[in-house]
Amino acid sequence: MLLAHVQQPVSPALEEAPADEQAPAPPLEARDVLAVAERFPWALAAPDERHWPDGEFLDVALSAVRTEEREGYIERLEAFVEQHRARLEELLRAYGPGSRPASHGRYALIGQPETLVILERMETHPFGLRAQWEKELETVLLDDLEFAWGPRIRLSR
Repeated sequence: MLLAHVQQPVSPALEEAPADEQAPAPPLEARDVLAVAERFPWALAAPDERHWPDGEFLDVALSAVRTEEREGYIERLEAFVEQHRARLEELLRAYGPGSRPASHGRYALIGQPETLVILERMETHPFGLRAQWEKELETVLLDDLEFAWGPRIRLSR
């Protein structure tokens, strides 16, 4: 019986059905994500104390957003920032521009809009963020941010 089943012709519907093609992931436009981050002034340094207009750090953080996470990412980023408001305010106060640790040239990412994306990735996909960062950037700024944020998982050596 098994031989008879194997010898049956394949259903035409199966032959015509496309393979499991995934729809392309919606693009994450850096300018759209940055515009969302700018909506949270209580988590950001004053505009005259912001750095890196080239978007290098934001691009690396966004490259750690997995394909299946792209749809609805902006809404999840907004929810993350709102959920962690007190923690973000404390981070900015303790390590942001004008703080004692920042006066030594450390923690330069704190208070920058792209940092909200970096922190969200640090909480959501820490190993992916670290892998992307190590491919493209020196890790000292990420290590400092990780120390100040105090994530569940320490990725620095």
